[in-house]
Amino acid sequence: MKPFMDGDFLLNSGTARRLYHEAAAGEPIFDYHCHLDPREIADDRRFPDLAYMWLGQNRRGDHYKWRMLRANGLSERLITGDADPWDKFLAWAQTMPALIGNPLYHWAHLELQRYFDIRETLNGESARAIWEAANEKLRQDPELSALGILKKFNVYAVGTTDDPADSLEWHQKIRRDGKTAAKVLPSFRPDRVLGIENPGFAEYIGTLGAAAGRGIATLRDLLAALEDRITYFDGLGCRASDHGLDRIPFRTAAGGRESGEGAWERELEAVFAAALEGKAPGADQAESWKTFMLTRLAAAYRDRGWAMQIHLAALRNTNSRALGELGADTGYDAVHDFPAAASLARLLDYLAGAGKLPKTILYSLNPKDLYPLATIMGGFQEDPPGSVPGKMQLGSAWWFLDHRDGMETQMRVLGNTGLLSRFVGMLTDSRSFLSYPRHEYFRRILCNLLGNWAEEGEAPNDIGLLGGMVRDISFRNAQRYFETA
Repeated sequence: MKPFMDGDFLLNSGTARRLYHEAAAGEPIFDYHCHLDPREIADDRRFPDLAYMWLGQNRRGDHYKWRMLRANGLSERLITGDADPWDKFLAWAQTMPALIGNPLYHWAHLELQRYFDIRETLNGESARAIWEAANEKLRQDPELSALGILKKFNVYAVGTTDDPADSLEWHQKIRRDGKTAAKVLPSFRPDRVLGIENPGFAEYIGTLGAAAGRGIATLRDLLAALEDRITYFDGLGCRASDHGLDRIPFRTAAGGRESGEGAWERELEAVFAAALEGKAPGADQAESWKTFMLTRLAAAYRDRGWAMQIHLAALRNTNSRALGELGADTGYDAVHDFPAAASLARLLDYLAGAGKLPKTILYSLNPKDLYPLATIMGGFQEDPPGSVPGKMQLGSAWWFLDHRDGMETQMRVLGNTGLLSRFVGMLTDSRSFLSYPRHEYFRRILCNLLGNWAEEGEAPNDIGLLGGMVRDISFRNAQRYFETA
């Protein structure tokens, strides 16, 4: 019987163990998509206790854990409420034994091991000793400040998630201070620009105009403001955009491509003017708006060598009562099941035909989408000839899929349909500085998958060959992908 989560955790063959310990473990981390607060990096934040780091406060925290606490019958006061931090931590510790089979059980114990050198399993009985030991390290250990953690885990770069209207003042401060070797790069997330049908759209456009230093009264004004903001983000090291979409839009001007870009823009000028007056567009108009804005933004990304990330199939805010009481991003989202293939193919074809297709990473919460996404993107890898290898990427298993089964499925689909060796690897998608062991978790799963193939004679048992592949997927592919214009 194997020990619980020892040094060979998830590594079920000799080849897997060699690949992980010799090739994967020492590679830097390029966490190209996360939701860390750049202010905490700029301020070199020290964290008050383990409850804050794991569960958050003021309704900003780990909604993965919040969902499990609710499933275990805990009061909301112990989850996002005003309970004492110790009481919240104890509620989580008492929930832990019920989590066997959930990746949170592995993640939590990896975090205890890697940050606090605690190898005891967490439960109600062990909670007090673990709480006191971890909090003492948080108070005393210089490696457990925000900057210390980046150094401790050999983080090469972090990609935060930022609204186009954001001042990026904390990114500026990080650069000025020069206290960390890690690159802290903004990412451009213009979801509110695309959401023309949403309440507050007109007010947001005013905020965006103020950030860009220009009034926005027309569609041309909006496009100019976005260009200004993209240039500003680029100057602070931005290498990627990000779009959260429930589904891929595709609807062009009434006359189609033949009617010309000008006709499409004129058609949407009236839609935009009405939206600025608080009038919601019809469904077809909103679809056309989203398509238009995606095509314009994609062209700007391509000009700068950015990658365009598209996250699909999140069904947001399923519980209206909870949304009203707690707000968004508090653990009430789910997996959507919109069709993805036809609209994605049309959008990529439109962009490629116009010479506007940037490097693109496609993610979906719904595993049914993986084969459509992987095979469709395979038709657009050569645009332009000689571009970066793996220009079109099947994004890593994300959110509800970032467990062992989801990661293996995503890598098998990519291996079966494309080049697994060109995969840009793992990201945390996290708001927590305790999430870096998720990269280790992914690397162990990767090494186990390749090691099993080698031991079964399905891949050469060549540590040099497979080790190079592991190093590429763990770090080097992402470095090349995001730093190649």
